Amino acid sequence: MERLAYQQLLSWKTSIRRKPLLLQGARQVGKSYLLENFGQREFKNYHVFNFELDRRLARIFSQDFVPERILTELSLHLSGKIDPKSDLIIFDEIQECPRAITSLKYFCEKMPALALCCAGSLLGVKLSPEPFPVGKVEFLNLYPLSFEEFLLALDEQMLLERLNSALNTGMLPEMAHVKLWERLKEYFVVGGMPEVISTYILQRKFRAEAMREARIIQAGLVESYYKDFAKHSGKLNSIHIVSVFENVPMQLSRNIEGSVKRYKFKEAIPGKRSFAELQGPITWLEKAGLLIKVKVCNRAELPLETFCKENQFKLFLFDIGLLSSMLALSPETVLHQDYGITKGYFAENFVAQEFVAAGNKQLYSWTERNSEIEYLSVVKENIIPVEVKAGSRTRAKSLQQFLIKYKPERAVKISIRPLKIKDGQVIQNIPIYLTGRIGALSG
Repeated sequence: MERLAYQQLLSWKTSIRRKPLLLQGARQVGKSYLLENFGQREFKNYHVFNFELDRRLARIFSQDFVPERILTELSLHLSGKIDPKSDLIIFDEIQECPRAITSLKYFCEKMPALALCCAGSLLGVKLSPEPFPVGKVEFLNLYPLSFEEFLLALDEQMLLERLNSALNTGMLPEMAHVKLWERLKEYFVVGGMPEVISTYILQRKFRAEAMREARIIQAGLVESYYKDFAKHSGKLNSIHIVSVFENVPMQLSRNIEGSVKRYKFKEAIPGKRSFAELQGPITWLEKAGLLIKVKVCNRAELPLETFCKENQFKLFLFDIGLLSSMLALSPETVLHQDYGITKGYFAENFVAQEFVAAGNKQLYSWTERNSEIEYLSVVKENIIPVEVKAGSRTRAKSLQQFLIKYKPERAVKISIRPLKIKDGQVIQNIPIYLTGRIGALSG
């Protein structure tokens, strides 16, 4: 399965200032597969050391952090020679061996020619009791497959070519628009988790059955996350984390009209009604990469962070397929509805996912008096309002109020309408399936 992050791995390989690379992401987003595929295609040999599968590996790091000795013992463990000049070393599930994380500092300093990649869960690495090698590691985050990566997995080359041409022409043929909309609704069911997508593709000729199989895999993934909660947080905390995790889809689905509202603390855990009481579980899930937080600004001026309150934000799920699965929405329901105003939360969740996958580390929205804009994007010190309209009703009163007050150079309106961009026009209408390309389309 092709991932766009592969190009970043290639850039890392050829960099003259290469440091050990840490590939982070939520569980089951394809970190191990990506690194092994990279090693197989780009190196003479690659060697995988999985600290979760083989607990004995931790002993190698217990003595000291001397890279030469560690590499020798890893070679003995393999019963084969490791060439530090031509081979790739992969430390998988590195969060299971905190001292291996610390060792990256010394590999960076003492053995800079070695190509060393690591894969670890976001939360496990952050909770490591050992000192983190600050400044000695490069980071790359991996997320569920974006919609563009989903099209790659489906081998939709013609549609992808049309998307690329749209960046230059600002227009898409009507038939391409119809096909992309159909594929997007498939993505709303299947989502971006690699195991779900691969299962779906294998049986796609029988789409209804393939989607039912996808739902089974998604349910299993959610259960595996629950086990991770207990493993990393303890029994009592895990109960609260599960409650918040399950509550986010429920709150999203109650946004019947208009934009998704701020997260309500009193609905998640019985007896707990404030941000202070829920801050722990929310932060835990956010750091684990399972929730996307969108901060609410009351003014659209830089720096945006100044105009946000700690206890005012929206929460979205990290994968649209798991969202529809956790809400027990049948594939038929998702495919046959038109994503009008009653399903605006689906559109907003998808947009949040695409923005995060495109490299936006912190998302913001805007609320002022009776006006609200779903997202604010900062491009070259300019704030671009991004209005999300899920249905065909695309009149945006809040956007007009924003334009009058802040006079942005550019504004974006995301909807289900076809792409049509005109030079010199402030408001650009972009179809929702092109969310990941907004940076290129909006300048």
